[in-house]
Amino acid sequence: MTKSDLLAIVPAYNEEHNVGAVVEKLRKCGLPMDVLVVNDGSSDRTAEVAKSAGATVVTLPYNLGIGGAVETGFIYARDYGYSFAVQVDGDGQHKPEEIPTILNPVKNGETDVAIGSRFLTKEGFRSSPFRRIGIYIFRGAIYLATRQIITDNTSGFRAYNRKAIKFLAEHYPCDYPEVEVVVTLKKNGFHLKEFPVQMDERQGGRSSITPAKSVYYMVKVLLAVLVCYLRSPEVREDRS
Repeated sequence: MTKSDLLAIVPAYNEEHNVGAVVEKLRKCGLPMDVLVVNDGSSDRTAEVAKSAGATVVTLPYNLGIGGAVETGFIYARDYGYSFAVQVDGDGQHKPEEIPTILNPVKNGETDVAIGSRFLTKEGFRSSPFRRIGIYIFRGAIYLATRQIITDNTSGFRAYNRKAIKFLAEHYPCDYPEVEVVVTLKKNGFHLKEFPVQMDERQGGRSSITPAKSVYYMVKVLLAVLVCYLRSPEVREDRS
């Protein structure tokens, strides 16, 4: 791999139909970046397809869930000295050409973490009505916990600076972490900001979160947010 100061972290579970195109688009988007696919114990050809497309692949021995996969990416970014990281889903929903929208504010010191929000613009795919209801509920919970409105708290399209990378390599939440990590970062003094992006519908395959799992997921995340809110901030000796 050609070492850049920017790492694209792509968590992927059974995404053989999508991950190759995602990696190719990342490599051709005009930004100097390295691409890491974290193969989360897939039972299909995800790892093989990602390698063929030019990504570095870390394969987990079994399925840890999105939290374990993304944290693996942060550990890799920390240990190999990357200054910045972008998180991109492996299902093809995120547009690599919009990475500068979330990356530049982080590089410029405007924020520690930038979140790409599909709800700050009326264009592009915005998920199903049922999922949007859940997102609105999470929005209220996050506001109560942090006093900051995050419109797209389940977005997996995010950019991070070195401080956030080092912190999240040790303190990234498990399971379905996108909502909980917002509270974790805010409680530990990090600055977060949203920026408008467009997203596409999943390009192939099926989401691991079925309608039947959505209610369970919603309750579980709300409980995790409550626990995170009540937990004391982590002690960080070095934020450089």
